[in-house]
Amino acid sequence: MERRGGTACGEQESGGGVFPKVYRGRMTDYERIAAVVRYLDASHAGQPSISELAEIAGTSLSHFQRLFKRWAGISPKDFLQCLTLNHAKSCLLASDSVLEAAWEAGLSGPGRLHDLCVSLEAASPGEIKSGGAGIRVEWGVAETPFGLASLGWSGRGVCHLAFHDSAPEFPKSLRENWSKAEFCRKDRAARKLAGEIFVRKSGEKISAFVSGTEFQLKVWRALLRIPRGSLATYADIAAAIGNPGAMRAVGTACGANPVAWLIPCHRVIRGTGVINGYRWGRERKKAMLAVETAKKTEPEWLRLRS
Repeated sequence: MERRGGTACGEQESGGGVFPKVYRGRMTDYERIAAVVRYLDASHAGQPSISELAEIAGTSLSHFQRLFKRWAGISPKDFLQCLTLNHAKSCLLASDSVLEAAWEAGLSGPGRLHDLCVSLEAASPGEIKSGGAGIRVEWGVAETPFGLASLGWSGRGVCHLAFHDSAPEFPKSLRENWSKAEFCRKDRAARKLAGEIFVRKSGEKISAFVSGTEFQLKVWRALLRIPRGSLATYADIAAAIGNPGAMRAVGTACGANPVAWLIPCHRVIRGTGVINGYRWGRERKKAMLAVETAKKTEPEWLRLRS
């Protein structure tokens, strides 16, 4: 039975998805990657060997090599190089001219992500004030290349994407943004949507339907202009929206991003090259950037639907 006011309806649906699921304590590829990133954050000065990292990931050395090639499209050595401070700094420098061209092109057009065109539609002031009353939001939990995620969507686009360490009964941030909407849980549809979002299909378009302030919308639209493989600083975004002194406010707007990955707030880092301050965990942000900035063979999951 369907209910209103933030209560989920429907049943958790069975059925396969694009990405592997987690059952009975089995680690996904991303969980192994995240364990390695956490270990490196804690012991990078010791320059751990590939064998040590394979042990941390809970695999043999040969499987560890295959895991990274499949998941990241690069070798473990190259992946580790992508996690260094020097790599982040070089990416920032290399992105300068690309970003300048993107800003000059204007912030009103669609951004591009893995050949996926993302358009942003903003909720009206009335819809925001009413908490989304009268809007039907379907939602579900799905595996992604970066771990478990909850996804929410309406007839106007994706309105929620958040990562989780364990499956939520109901996503807190979805309720916060759309407190009076009518919700219905559909896990099978969520798995299909996750495939459309994370897997490349040239020319495919997707809409994001978001609730935010005028300032937040400016920031989110600027983020859509950052190409895959490029990085921007908070100062870059502040300057792009015509408010160069608003770096801290830009950081807050990035933290309020309601649709992770689609609006690529993970591509914004500090001017020092430090990768920090991600709502869904620093290791997840580092893993995302390592995949995007490697500029070598694409990960297997990006080619599944080519």
